Amino acid sequence: MRIGIVCYPTFGGSGVLATELGKALANEGHAVHFITYRQPVRLNEFNANIFYHEVRVPEYPLFEYPPYELALSSTLVDVIIKYDLDLLHVHYAIPHASAAFMAKQIVKEKTGRDVPFITTLHGTDITLVGKDKTYEPVVTFSINESDAITAVSNNLREETYKYFDIKKDIQVIYNFVDIQRFDKKPIDAFKKAVAPKGEKIMVHASNFRKVKRVCDVVRIFAATQKEVPCKLLMVGDGPERPVCEETINKLGLENEVRFMGKQEQMEEILAISDLFILPSEYESFGLAALEAMAAHVPVLSSNAGGLPEVNLDGETGFLFNVGDVQHAAEKAIELFKDDALLNQFKENAYQHALTFNINNIIPIYEKLYNKFCRGNCPEDE
Repeated sequence: MRIGIVCYPTFGGSGVLATELGKALANEGHAVHFITYRQPVRLNEFNANIFYHEVRVPEYPLFEYPPYELALSSTLVDVIIKYDLDLLHVHYAIPHASAAFMAKQIVKEKTGRDVPFITTLHGTDITLVGKDKTYEPVVTFSINESDAITAVSNNLREETYKYFDIKKDIQVIYNFVDIQRFDKKPIDAFKKAVAPKGEKIMVHASNFRKVKRVCDVVRIFAATQKEVPCKLLMVGDGPERPVCEETINKLGLENEVRFMGKQEQMEEILAISDLFILPSEYESFGLAALEAMAAHVPVLSSNAGGLPEVNLDGETGFLFNVGDVQHAAEKAIELFKDDALLNQFKENAYQHALTFNINNIIPIYEKLYNKFCRGNCPEDE
């Protein structure tokens, strides 16, 4: 098949999932065309079946905000026609679904071809941004006009039906993880550099937006550190970092917390970690948590959104109510004071992550593609 993938190229979950999906499809022999304004961060290896098309947005004095959606639609039309794409798979509803709809109509008028597009909902495009009255009518329309709709968790599926008048079925296809990539042995020198006295290592990774509640990470760590020697690694960057750093300084933890910045090689960091912290106000799925579990790292997370579908309370880690820092710290201390329990949770986390292995999920997408591509391309192409 010849597949166009539209996504955000950033470190966010939707961009990571879309990029990893495209790479896996390319490895299966499909021609995959990424269409976005910048090369995706995870698109860092050569594959003869992968193509990248940059969306260029001209700047004119007339426009205070350059019209990215129009530029994307035009680029989609060009790529569909030039490379004879069989379908589009757009990730994150805003503005990708509406751009895909517009491109579909233009291609149909120009060539007579009806190119299907699949929309995958990832989270804040529905639960936060999409509910804004400024966008809701367009989001509802473009989702309903999609040839197929998928969501990354049952929770997100339910939230979409709750807040939008969606007339079509939404198929749940969980996020996935490349188990082979994250199942790594720790680098001893790296671990000793972070925890020279054998301290336990806690880690958090996100885009440091308010919804991630990064200051809660620090407070959980501070309470845990009073009882058990440990270090904290903060991976990522974003608008809440200054507030987070201020909290660290007030608590006198400057020497116990290390900011790692944005990292592409998360597997090396997770390999030396003992507990992953994710206290988010909402997560549609929690891809970062799943990657941690694939690296044998149990998860301490809020019970918000789709997280209970990923992190099994009392088995792969612990769940706590949003903002309940004290309870979260108690659970972290419980794990860190019982090495046998911690090791069991590490194994449980890994075993549960196996159910989300990329090899189990890719065939589901291929089956969906073939359903809408049947009249245009052979199933074994």
